[in-house]
Amino acid sequence: MLFGVRLGGPVCAALLLASVAGGAAPAGAQTPAAVTANGAASAAVRPELEAFDAAWNILKKNYVAESASHVDWDALRAELRPRAEAARSADDVRAVIREMLARIGQSHFAILPAPVASDLSGPALQSGEVGSLGFDVGPVDGHLTVTRVDADGPAARAGVRTGWILSRVSGRSVDDALTSVADADDHVRDFRAWALGTALLRGRTGTSADLTFLDGTGVTTARQITRTPEPGHAVKFGNLPTLFARLDARPMARNGRTIGVISFNVWMTAISRPLDEAIDRFRSSKGVVLDLRGNPGGVLTMIMGVSGYFLDAPVNLGVIKTRESALNLVANPRRVGLDGQSVTPFAGPLAILVDSGSYSASEIFTGGMQSIKRARVFGTRTAGGALPAVLERLPGGDVLQYAIGDFTTATGERIEGRGVIPDTIVTPTRAELVAGHDPVLEAALDWIASQPESR
Repeated sequence: MLFGVRLGGPVCAALLLASVAGGAAPAGAQTPAAVTANGAASAAVRPELEAFDAAWNILKKNYVAESASHVDWDALRAELRPRAEAARSADDVRAVIREMLARIGQSHFAILPAPVASDLSGPALQSGEVGSLGFDVGPVDGHLTVTRVDADGPAARAGVRTGWILSRVSGRSVDDALTSVADADDHVRDFRAWALGTALLRGRTGTSADLTFLDGTGVTTARQITRTPEPGHAVKFGNLPTLFARLDARPMARNGRTIGVISFNVWMTAISRPLDEAIDRFRSSKGVVLDLRGNPGGVLTMIMGVSGYFLDAPVNLGVIKTRESALNLVANPRRVGLDGQSVTPFAGPLAILVDSGSYSASEIFTGGMQSIKRARVFGTRTAGGALPAVLERLPGGDVLQYAIGDFTTATGERIEGRGVIPDTIVTPTRAELVAGHDPVLEAALDWIASQPESR
C-alpha cells in the first residue's frame, strides 16, 4: 500500500514492482544526493558510497515511528558509514544498508538488489500489450506450483492442471530464480516467491513461452503456450503499470443452502459495481466467502466501503498514521442496493480466504474484520506488508523499500511483519491440488454450513 505523496492515492507497494523495472523513480520522487555528516551535498563521493548515503537520507526524511527518538539517525550514520567506506563490492554495501534497516526494527524495509528487482518486475508493457498464459502459480510444498487455471484460457487448452510444478520458463530454471528471494522469513519469502512467479509468466500478447512442468504423476512435460490478452478491466493509477481488475462471483451449495463465493484480484474501483451486484445477488444466501488469495492490495480507502456490506453500524477497523496525518478506516454501512431500494447489510456468516499473495490492503481489511470478530479467516499466514510504503531506486540500480506510515487495528494490533494469522490455518498440498481440491475454500464452506441461521 502506498500513500499519495508519490502516486496521488493509497495503493499497494507490491504493485509498484513493475514500475521500478524501467529505472524511473515513482512520480514526484527524487534520488537524494550523497550527503556529508551535516547533511550538505558532497561534491565527490565514491560510487560505492552513493547508495548508502541515498538510503540514509531517504529514511531520515520519511520514516514514521511512534516515537520521534526511535532512531538517532546521525549517530547511526556515524557508526555505519565507515563500514560503507571500507566496502569493496555492491554486496558489501548492501550488507551495511541491511544493518541500518535492521536497526529500525520494523518490517516493510528492504534492499532489493537490481537483478532481484528486475526479476520481480517482469517486462515493462503498455496496456494493450499485456498478455496472459491463463494460469497462476504460488509456493506449495517448496515449489512454484500451478494453483489456478483459467477454464477458457490458453493454459487450459494446452492441458495444464492445478498441482503441476513449474520448473522452467523459456529455458530459465525456476528453482534458480527462487534463490534470489530465499533470504527472508517464511511468510515474506512465500510472498516474494508468489510475486516472482507472477512476473516470470508476464509477457506481451501474442508471444509464446516455452514452459516445463512436473505433472501430477511426477513426469516432466513441456508446453509451448501463446499469451492471449489479459482478462479483466484495464485500470490506471498514477505511475503504476496498467492493472487488470477482475471479479468472479458464483453460488455454491452446502446442506441444501446457497453460499456466495466472491473473489477479486486487486482493490481498484473497477470492481465496485461488480461487487455491488454480487452482494445483491447473495443477500439471502446462507453465508458469503470473500476470496482474497493472490490479491496484493490496491486503493486503501475502498476498505471502508467494502466492510460496510457486512456491518450495520460504523466501526473503526484501524488507523493509518503518517507524519502529517491520521486516517481512521471507519466502515461505512451500505444501506442502499443497486436498484436504489433500502437494504440491510449482510448479517450472515462471513469467511475470508488469504494466502502468501494476500498483501497490503487485503491484509488490512482482513485483519480489521478479524479484530472486530465479524469474519473468520481461512488459509495461510499473509506476508505482513501492511504499512504505507514506497519503492525507490538507489544509485547503482538497487531498490529501497521503506515505510512512510504505520497501521494498527482497532484493537491495537500491528499486522506489519507478523501478517494476518488465519483463525483456521489450512495449507494446501500439491496432492490436493492435483486431485482438483481447494481445501481452503472447502473448509470455509463447511464452517459457514455449520453456523446457525441468522435472524
